[in-house]
Amino acid sequence: MPDVTLLRSADRATATGCLLNTQAGDNEGIAIEAHTSGPWLIVAAAVLWGTTGTAQAFAPAGASPASVGVVRLVLGGTLLLALAWGRGALRQRARWPRIATVAGMVSMAAYQLCFFSAVARTGVAAGTVVAIGSGPVIAGLLGALLLHERPTGRWVAATALAVSGGVFLTVAGRTVQVDVWGIVLAVGAGAAYAVYTIASKRLLRAQPPDAVTGVVFFGGALLLLPLLFFVKLDWLWSARGALVALHLGVFATALAYILYIRGLLTVPAATAVTLALVEPATAALLGVFVLGERLPPVAFLGIGLIAAALAVLTWPGRTPPGYRQLQNMRSHFAAGRSGVE
Repeated sequence: MPDVTLLRSADRATATGCLLNTQAGDNEGIAIEAHTSGPWLIVAAAVLWGTTGTAQAFAPAGASPASVGVVRLVLGGTLLLALAWGRGALRQRARWPRIATVAGMVSMAAYQLCFFSAVARTGVAAGTVVAIGSGPVIAGLLGALLLHERPTGRWVAATALAVSGGVFLTVAGRTVQVDVWGIVLAVGAGAAYAVYTIASKRLLRAQPPDAVTGVVFFGGALLLLPLLFFVKLDWLWSARGALVALHLGVFATALAYILYIRGLLTVPAATAVTLALVEPATAALLGVFVLGERLPPVAFLGIGLIAAALAVLTWPGRTPPGYRQLQNMRSHFAAGRSGVE
């Protein structure tokens, strides 16, 4: 994905995605702006993603993970595109970076295929651990290479805590089976999620957030549309199945990614992927309090490690270099929009 040319300085003050344009020499690199709500938008999105497993538990018999994944993406993608159109986000004249746009669509579709295939081959424990563990690392490498977001000690420490917590949480009480191709597919899922995040960061430099989510998700949904002919959808026509599908499409997909893409405006890509590890902790807690599941002590250790990682990433630090310039850019951009409207 070589199309990462930075916007000209004259364009940065008017492009929607200019709110965070980290440079190669930025001393903060992959750090968090504690002065914004960005990190908490990412966390809120991860909490909504964490409801997916609980919602699927209420789905009728016959609702396979593959069919749920496809339905979720098709419903969510269609809704996101409709919202983007209704809000006028698709009427922008700015060009869409082709490579980043295609990469975002393909990676969103690829994640669904890789993750569900990995779980089928190597089991839930191994597949989930490899996917959630590889995602932040790959995002960190791609962010450094393509977006010039240099990793910091804070990000490294938080990622180590979060990945360790995810491992403890996922393998607790489960027998781990290892399949080579299953592991490869799980790494592919982690890479796809990282590529989606990097591509979205690039697109936010040229397009408003609503347009990015609408186009990328609808494009990914179109790529997966043929799979609807190969999965059973009988469960979808019952009242309970329809409610589950609506929750997954509206809340766990559309609303979650609206929050996530807005968080990406001020949160570096690798940090966002690390913060999203709140998802398995949410799923575990919902399993205990909603589904009545019992977790072994090591699982609560995992939740604690993820909470520690969240604290590390969101703990207020010193004002990053260029923060005042960033605020001035925001004010200028907002004033420009008010004038146009």
